[in-house]
Amino acid sequence: MKISTRDMVLVSLFTALTAIGAFLSIPLGNVPISLQSLFTILSGLILGAKLGSLSQLIYVILGLAGIKIFAGFSGGPQSIFSPSFGFLIGFIFASYIVGFISHRNKDFTFKKMFLATLAGTLVIYAFGVPYMYFILNNVLVKEISFITALKTGCIIFLPGDILKCFVSSYVATKIVPLATKEA
Repeated sequence: MKISTRDMVLVSLFTALTAIGAFLSIPLGNVPISLQSLFTILSGLILGAKLGSLSQLIYVILGLAGIKIFAGFSGGPQSIFSPSFGFLIGFIFASYIVGFISHRNKDFTFKKMFLATLAGTLVIYAFGVPYMYFILNNVLVKEISFITALKTGCIIFLPGDILKCFVSSYVATKIVPLATKEA
């Protein structure tokens, strides 16, 4: 994949924004509340599937390499044993799905953007909750049911994540048409 200088800058920007979103977090049980998912979703909406997911892949790689850019100022290869690491994996795929759905047919309506962000949010949960359940039960040996994992890793975050979907969709309907004209 050949990437222009403009695209490299935008990918780097969303990698940095996701890291900043991690620092703006509130510890809450096994999964902190942060703005990471907002920037993950926005990366797909604004950059599209490939570049959006690339920004998230770079974010995860930098964190695994030891740069303390994950929530709670954590990082390093040991992060894979964190109950919240599955959500980070989900960021890569969520950004791709959001970008794929939102950029199809170049129809950037609020409804389409909102549905794309909801799909991306579901992808984050689809990776994060089972991963959290597995790590807690098999690595950290904290017996929890899958229902408990669903409640603590998904249900309590839904209102905030739906708000993030709404905000990111609104922002994207204003930015994406302008960005795609200039590209």
